[in-house]
Amino acid sequence: MAVKTGDKLPEATLVKMGKDGPEQVSLAAHAKGKKLVIFAVPGAYTPTCHAAHVPSFVRTKDQFTEKGVDEIICVSVNDPFVMQAWGGATGATGAGITMLGDPQSEFTKALGMDFDAPPAGLIGRSKRYAMLVDDGTITAWHVEESPGVCEISGGESMLKEL
Repeated sequence: MAVKTGDKLPEATLVKMGKDGPEQVSLAAHAKGKKLVIFAVPGAYTPTCHAAHVPSFVRTKDQFTEKGVDEIICVSVNDPFVMQAWGGATGATGAGITMLGDPQSEFTKALGMDFDAPPAGLIGRSKRYAMLVDDGTITAWHVEESPGVCEISGGESMLKEL
């Protein structure tokens, strides 16, 4: 069952690239005392994710900061090496967006957001969504009906929640 507005973030460990290599991040612990926007994509470098979803948060990053958001986090069921390269390729890292890999789908499954699309080669991936999290509690939750669409989970849509 999928999480809903008012739920706490589930316990899960994601991975990011640090100065000395991969670093583990407990997302629930990381969220304590912070206002976060977390968005997820079906896969790094996939068309809608690369051309629409990540760019929507790069465009709106400063507006989120002005409205008190401490951090924007992009999650994908990819390894931290791919997430680091993709963050550079999209300008997300330069904009200050944190790129976290969920290589075992631990966070994705805990949210109830996992799906498979074998014809597209996507197995154990994440549905497209965005959420606003305040001190570990989900205060806004936007899930797209189709993985190829980025409307209610884009940056501009999430700004309306603040």
